[in-house]
Amino acid sequence: MSIATLGIDLGKTSMHIVGLDASGKPVHRKKLTRTALIRFLSNLAPCRVAMESCAGSHDIARKADAMGHDAVLLPAQFVRPYTKGQKNDNSDAEAIAEAATRPTMPTVSIKDATQQEIQFLHRTRQGWIKQRTETANRVRAMLLEFSITVPKRILNLRRALPGILEDAENDLPDGVRQLVADHWQQLQDLDDKIADITQRVERIPVRDARAARLMSIPGIGPMIATAMVAAVGDGTQFTQGRGLSAWLGLVPQQFTTGGKPRLLGISKRGNRYLRTLLIHGARAVLQQAHRGDDALRRWIQQVNGRVHRNKAAVALANKLARVAWAVLTRGETFRASAAAA
Repeated sequence: MSIATLGIDLGKTSMHIVGLDASGKPVHRKKLTRTALIRFLSNLAPCRVAMESCAGSHDIARKADAMGHDAVLLPAQFVRPYTKGQKNDNSDAEAIAEAATRPTMPTVSIKDATQQEIQFLHRTRQGWIKQRTETANRVRAMLLEFSITVPKRILNLRRALPGILEDAENDLPDGVRQLVADHWQQLQDLDDKIADITQRVERIPVRDARAARLMSIPGIGPMIATAMVAAVGDGTQFTQGRGLSAWLGLVPQQFTTGGKPRLLGISKRGNRYLRTLLIHGARAVLQQAHRGDDALRRWIQQVNGRVHRNKAAVALANKLARVAWAVLTRGETFRASAAAA
C-alpha cells in the first residue's frame, strides 16, 4: 500500500482517514482515535497529509510536519464541492484528500503555538468586552423599567451607578437594587480582567520581533501588531502585499461577466477582527495626516482630496496591510518613502 495523499476528517475523539495513491485512487480507509492517528502518522511513509482548517487541526498539522509529512490545511468551503453522495465521515475524508491533490487549491497557513497563544488572548479580550457590553445594557434596561435613565457609553454608566444604588428615594425595590449592585460588581470585575489582558497583549512586542517591527508603521500599535502576527505569522504564505489585503477583504468585490468588469464595495472577506482594527488605525492616521510632510502623508492628502473620508480610511488600511506584509517578509522596519510607492 503506497499512500501519496492522506485525507483526515477530524473529530473530537474519532478521526476518519482515506489514503489515495499517486493516481488518486482510494487505497486505505480507517477510523482512528486521536492518539492512534498520531501513532499511524509516525509509522507512515512521508506523504501529503490534508485536513480541513478547524479546531485542533493546527496542532496535528504541526506534529505531521515534524514527522516529515507535507501537512496542509484546507478551507472548508473549498472542500465541500468534492463531497460525493451522502455526507458522512468517510466521504468527507475522501473529499479532503481529493481536494488536496488539486494544484491550485488554496491552503491555510499552519499557526505555531505562539500565534495561537496570541490569538487566544485577543479572542478572550473580545469576549470579555462583549460580555461587559451585555451587562451594561442589561443594567440600563432594568433601571429604565423604574424610569431611571442613564446616557449612552459605559463611562456614563460607571459614573451614575454608585449614586443610583445609594439613592433611597428612587423607588427601586430591594431585590432589584441588589441585582443592580451584583451587575455593578460584575462590571468592575470585567474592567479589571480587560485591563489585565490588554497589558499582557501590549507586552508581547517586547519578546516578538515581528510585532515590534510592525509597530514602526503609522497607525499600528500593539493590538494591531499582535493580531497581525497571530493571523499571518511572517506573511510568507502571500506572494505579495496585495494578497494579504485581498485576504483581509480590503479590496473591491469583483463581479465581471461577458468581459464587462464591475467593481463593488470592499469584499469583507477573511479576518473581520483584524480588518476592523486596521481601518480604525487608518482613521487615527488620517486625523494626524496634516502633521508632517513625508511621502506617505502627501499620499494621504491626495486621497483625501479625491474621495470621501470613509473611503480614504479603507484605502489607507489597504496600504497599511501591504506595508505590513513588506515589513514581515523583509525583516525591516517601516520607511515612509517606500510606503508611498
